[in-house]
Amino acid sequence: MSTSLDTSILARAGVADSTIHSGRDTYYPMQAWYCIGLFLFIIGVFQWTSVFYSKLAGMRSIRGGDPELADGSRSRKFSFSRIAVALTNAYRVIAFRWTLEFGKSYTLNMAEVFMTIAYVAFLYVWAFINTTNLEGDKLAWRYWWDRAGTLASSQFPLITALGTKNNLVSLVTGISYDKLSYIHRMATRVVFVLLWVHGGSEIVHKSKFDPEFTETWLLCGIVSLAALSILCIISLRPVRAGAYEFFFYAHFALVAIFLACAYIHDQDNEYGYWIYPCFAIWGLDRLLRLVRLIVFNHSYFGFHSGATMDATAELLSEDFVRLRCHRPPHFRWTPGQTAYLIMPSVSRLPFEAHPFTIASFDSDLFSSVEQDKTFKDTNNQRSLAKHALGSGAPFWKELVFFINVRGGFTACLKEAALARRKVKVFVDGPYGPSPDLGSYDTSVLIAGGSGVSYTLPTLLDIIEKVREGKSNCRRVVFIWAIRDANHIHWIDDTVIRALHLVPPSLSVSIHIHVTGVPVTTESLPRLEDHSEKTREDPNSDIIENQDGKAVEKNKDVLNSMEAVKVENGRPNLPAILREEVECATGRMSVSVCGSHGIARSVRHALRFPVSSPLNVLRGGPSVTLHVESFGYA
Repeated sequence: MSTSLDTSILARAGVADSTIHSGRDTYYPMQAWYCIGLFLFIIGVFQWTSVFYSKLAGMRSIRGGDPELADGSRSRKFSFSRIAVALTNAYRVIAFRWTLEFGKSYTLNMAEVFMTIAYVAFLYVWAFINTTNLEGDKLAWRYWWDRAGTLASSQFPLITALGTKNNLVSLVTGISYDKLSYIHRMATRVVFVLLWVHGGSEIVHKSKFDPEFTETWLLCGIVSLAALSILCIISLRPVRAGAYEFFFYAHFALVAIFLACAYIHDQDNEYGYWIYPCFAIWGLDRLLRLVRLIVFNHSYFGFHSGATMDATAELLSEDFVRLRCHRPPHFRWTPGQTAYLIMPSVSRLPFEAHPFTIASFDSDLFSSVEQDKTFKDTNNQRSLAKHALGSGAPFWKELVFFINVRGGFTACLKEAALARRKVKVFVDGPYGPSPDLGSYDTSVLIAGGSGVSYTLPTLLDIIEKVREGKSNCRRVVFIWAIRDANHIHWIDDTVIRALHLVPPSLSVSIHIHVTGVPVTTESLPRLEDHSEKTREDPNSDIIENQDGKAVEKNKDVLNSMEAVKVENGRPNLPAILREEVECATGRMSVSVCGSHGIARSVRHALRFPVSSPLNVLRGGPSVTLHVESFGYA
């Protein structure tokens, strides 16, 4: 009688246990989402408040509302009124410039480290909290086994959103999709471990002869986990860097398998509602990108002649290609933004999209130069109005890209450049944020190689805004590190024209460092004498010489301009930045686009004591650092 009673009690306890852990499997993931939503909202409030404050500070400074900095002088006196600015500066240093480095190319800043630890702790606490059953057994596997799976499933919509170009997370937080890429990968790997906790516990606690192992829902769960496991392995940086296009195709296929099988697996357990939003998020992103493709490339869809969007690929050196294509009149962008290029005649698959920074400058500044009374040479004004990055590229009519040749798609593009053939291009974009430097008193722009695609338009944007009275910037330092002195020809025409447009209130200093073949006078840009055709037509700005190369009328070259210094060797970035910080007042911005080595050097240089709170309290600048690193995300 006693044995029968005990069995009955245990059975009732088992049913109660099942009811309890099933309920928690449902509402614990909901609680997790409430916390994530609140966190994103708080981040968004801080981010957008910072943006608003920067705009407001810039407007006040332009209107002369900051008497301390009105004359550009710097007080060395300790000022308690700058405590808030000093604390903000200290936060930036600790969160974004203190880093953990793994090898030569992998770096995590403290903000990313904190996010990783917090996310791991958050999910695993939610997975293993309250796992004592009614019999008093702690960490009862039935309590955390299913919960680990449902918690992981609840993160799929977030992970999917973080991997798309048009997502709500970016809209709420103000953080661009490319900056969210790390969180996308990190969250995927955390969920990957959580799914193995879920799947592994089932394998351990169930007999291999259990009839459930032959059911469709369980087999789909195994296939789904296998697909995610393979994806996590091939997404490791060495694999991505060595075979990016393989990763690109495999990523698409494995994610499709993973989500489809996960839906079948979860739907059988009534948790499929966590999966189908992933398809909706991905589909909406693709729809928006398709609409952009049609709007910006309508000539290819039968509305006009398709030739208007044909591109020209030019081989600048063994490792660099310049791509130039006409821009639609309604396509607008700001400095630092990227565009995804689809080139069916170049890529292996017709729908491949590759991101590149737009190197040209979207402005009508040059078209209005003729009305500027500070210029006396009418022909020179017309020349300024007609040129862009590289000789002969109309600044407001073309999209220009500097592309580093690596392998795969870029190697095929190099072959097209060697063959001098036109390539059809579909443009999707623009994407990403643009650095708003209008509120900064000093801006330092640092680039390596093709990173000039980011910094040169930014320089031109600063010059334009200062001329229009929209920026209070007083000094710009432009640093470009290149391997070959011949690379100077990529931008010499644009730099010469930009320096002619610099207003008296703005100090511009350009440093070009040749790290490879030593620079000589002969290797610097030197413009030819006028040809006979030029003398016959004094109004022409560009002509063709016997070799088919553009010959410009200007006699001045970069090495004759005071603002430009061309030097051999790597730039001493710590020394340069230390000097600029010591001389600067107000707000200072440092923007970097280059290799991991350049980014690392700049981060180290802008830590304490150069950018310390004490320095800010004594009148030093509050320094903001923006990094765009090369490499695979």
